[in-house]
Amino acid sequence: MITKTVLPFKLEMTRDTITPHAGLALLGEFAHGIGLPDLVDSHMPLPGSGAGYRPSRFVMPLLLMLNGGGQSLEDLRQVRQDTALRDLLGWDRLPSSDAVGNWLRRAGMNGGLHGLDQVIRAVLARSLRGDGHESYTLDIDATAIEADKKSANMTYKGFRGYMPMVGHLAENGLVVFDEFREGNDSPGARNLDFLKRCCRRMPDGKRIGSFRSDSAAYQASVFNYCESEGVDIDFAVGADLDSAVLAIIRAIPQEDWRPYQDGHIAETVHSMEKTVKAFRLVVVRRPTQGELFDGVDAKVRYKAIASNREGSAEETVAWYNARGEHSENRIKELKIGLGMERMPCGQFWANAVFFRIGVLAYNLFRLFELVILPEDWRRHQIRTVRWRLYQVAGKVVRHAGQVYLKVQEIYYGLFAMIRRRIRIFTMA
Repeated sequence: MITKTVLPFKLEMTRDTITPHAGLALLGEFAHGIGLPDLVDSHMPLPGSGAGYRPSRFVMPLLLMLNGGGQSLEDLRQVRQDTALRDLLGWDRLPSSDAVGNWLRRAGMNGGLHGLDQVIRAVLARSLRGDGHESYTLDIDATAIEADKKSANMTYKGFRGYMPMVGHLAENGLVVFDEFREGNDSPGARNLDFLKRCCRRMPDGKRIGSFRSDSAAYQASVFNYCESEGVDIDFAVGADLDSAVLAIIRAIPQEDWRPYQDGHIAETVHSMEKTVKAFRLVVVRRPTQGELFDGVDAKVRYKAIASNREGSAEETVAWYNARGEHSENRIKELKIGLGMERMPCGQFWANAVFFRIGVLAYNLFRLFELVILPEDWRRHQIRTVRWRLYQVAGKVVRHAGQVYLKVQEIYYGLFAMIRRRIRIFTMA
């Protein structure tokens, strides 16, 4: 028996129904308010028998688990064991972690990916309704996910894994479309098809008006599509520094270069063999320091951007560089914040379903952040929202047929305000 402890408090058990994730109930209420469970059940493959779980009973716990900080299917145990949270959400029973893994494998083979795509499209349409925008900027990028799976292929980064492509809207950070890819897929593969699929997923009255990407999309077919009649997309894409591009850069007259940040900037006109129209080539050059002790001469480093946008070269570079915030950092949030840096299954298509559920979890959080949370919270990363909201403890009490969630007084005003906003948004 331990008679002494470091701090002078005593440990006892309680039979009170307590949840350490009271704030997650608010996200769950928001998901129910926008009809997410019904969307999942209407678009995802149904169980083969009446005794099986409906698709929403697999998807909804995953969405909350990923938002709450879980990273593996085993972390679903925390949701199953949190009877207080389940009481608030009306979840009488949930599948086990093993059952969820088996469902991911089945869903990957029987249309689950398409169903989730339809769900994400419906949530996107709900998200963009009445936001004041008609035209949006699309940022696309591929990201490598390391996976120690026999079925995973070697990536260009030297490890086994996958190489999904993700398309974000810069105006709100929402994901329009994702494509889970094999690790040995080139980041430049099927970019035109990906761009077209993103455009098709925009709801009526909304369109992709601008497009940004790194040099993986430096392709004549992409530029021709953006310039085609009826499409009319402004683009800024990192240019490959191939021999043709380097030759035209070196042909820029010295007097055309002007100071820019810690280097110089200039522009010229360029075209590829198969481009229908010529495009601007905005170039930034910066000196690189030679080896200090080996006497190597300083060299020049170039960064080139292909674009059809109007405006100065400086404005074009600044607009292109903004994709670091709108795409690269958002992908980090999806991978690190929402647990998509690791895949749970050995089968490619099961992991593709899991990744798309991760995209749905990310969009749910992002919409919750944009339209429900206080305005000064809207640039918070998810780890901050977890600490300040999701991980607030609450006590669940049943009295006279009513369920009560009790939180500390300092959180009551925040919880009440969030619930009011959920009701207003979901009733609109």
